[in-house]
Amino acid sequence: MTTDTQRTKASILRSLTADGSVLVLPNAWDAASALQIVAAGARAIATTSAGVAWALGRNDGQGMTRELAVEAVGRITASVDVPVSADIEGGYGPAPEDVAETVRSVVGAGAVGINLEDSQAPGGPLFDTDDQAARIRAAREAAAAAGLPDLVINARTDVFLFGIGEEAGRLEDVTKRASAFAEAGADSLFVPGLLDLAVIAELVARSALPVNIMAGPGAPGVDELRKAGVRRVSVGSAIPQAVYGLAKKAAAEILSRGTYTALDDAEDFGNLNAFPTR
Repeated sequence: MTTDTQRTKASILRSLTADGSVLVLPNAWDAASALQIVAAGARAIATTSAGVAWALGRNDGQGMTRELAVEAVGRITASVDVPVSADIEGGYGPAPEDVAETVRSVVGAGAVGINLEDSQAPGGPLFDTDDQAARIRAAREAAAAAGLPDLVINARTDVFLFGIGEEAGRLEDVTKRASAFAEAGADSLFVPGLLDLAVIAELVARSALPVNIMAGPGAPGVDELRKAGVRRVSVGSAIPQAVYGLAKKAAAEILSRGTYTALDDAEDFGNLNAFPTR
């Protein structure tokens, strides 16, 4: 059952884009990363399925089971006091009933938002618009039945990420999906793979939903995205990629040179070890 605290967090997450401001979400993958991101000033946490999967020795792209994903979400929600949105990939099953079960599970683990993508597999194909709308509708109904009607549903489409269809028709495809997803109960539209500011601004103007962009190295800055009308910015797997890249770099330096300069900016042990007692 959801609690008053959880329902309040859902309302807070919803409010963070209600006034037209940009919600910036550096993505977390475990309790420690979530705590570090909150310590840096984040007002909410979004998980990254890739980071969670890699930490468990799994592949991204639904290489995890629902149970493993939900366990990770639960550890994060238990560690931070801010709202948590869970990346549930494609819902861990193709049917609306699969999505509903996943939503019930992550709500039970303390999440107050989700990302739900329309990819059936990495690289595609995608669920067609009507089928994905039915899956979103199932998510909304499951959340309401679980006592969390204000669950924030960030509907992800991978049209641009995977280059689905002819390039000239992608914006129209995404716009149509946005309309159907909004009618089904989604709160925002997540379009990874789209970084062209002119196209983003056109999508913002045409979309029935507020737009979330996935940024990272080489992407427009948050302020540029804000000026284009974007309401939510996340970075996907970029932070765990940087962390694991540092692990490799530091290990190579230690093994080859016997020095430790890659570790110069390491976080203080005491800070990391000061987990809150729940």
